[in-house]
Amino acid sequence: MNLTLKIWRQKGPQEKGKLVDYKVNDISGDMSFLEMMDVVNEQLINSGDEPVAFDHDCREGPDRGVTTCQLHMRSFKDGDTIYIEPFRAAAFPVIKDLVVDRTSFDRIQQAGGFISVNTSGNTQDANAIPISKYDADKAMDAASCIGCGACVATCKNSSAMLFVGAKVSQYALLPQGQVEAADRVLNMVDQMDFEGFGNCTNTGACEIECPKGISLENIARMNLEYLKASLKG
Repeated sequence: MNLTLKIWRQKGPQEKGKLVDYKVNDISGDMSFLEMMDVVNEQLINSGDEPVAFDHDCREGPDRGVTTCQLHMRSFKDGDTIYIEPFRAAAFPVIKDLVVDRTSFDRIQQAGGFISVNTSGNTQDANAIPISKYDADKAMDAASCIGCGACVATCKNSSAMLFVGAKVSQYALLPQGQVEAADRVLNMVDQMDFEGFGNCTNTGACEIECPKGISLENIARMNLEYLKASLKG
């Protein structure tokens, strides 16, 4: 398989970037997308050029339910032109080439993503607390969010509400998460706004592009939790 790649190259956060054309030949359909990028970099190194910097994880993906390590080159056709760009968002500044700084997600989680457990006295075993299967399944679905940022990149507003909604929901649905429930959602939403993410306008692009299929209902749950916390305050 012969392909034309248009890859975003940018030396640093303050440098001006551009798309650069690369030709790659004899790509096997059994390769993953990341393996194909390794072939590109090997060619660049052998020719004395600087390799393309990209995240060496396989978290984010370009299609619903598909992470990059599961995307195989047989999904493309011989002669295709593929555009490869970093995730575009003011809150995800480019570090180099395809690598972006996603630590804004970490700060959002640190703002409220924890639970407190009273360990004094006769503490009940968390595994012994009855939880309905519906709530447990919904919490696990929300917890499957991997924080890749695909939702932000595909949103016309660069909103992080699907990510924050998932992180709020995974605790809001469980009794163990009720102690800090109000503070958690208020702090996480405030941090999200501080980081410069846009607002949600319910176009649904985030759910479609999410490699883990996180549902929009998590945004609705976050909004409900935020409203309850605001009224309580």
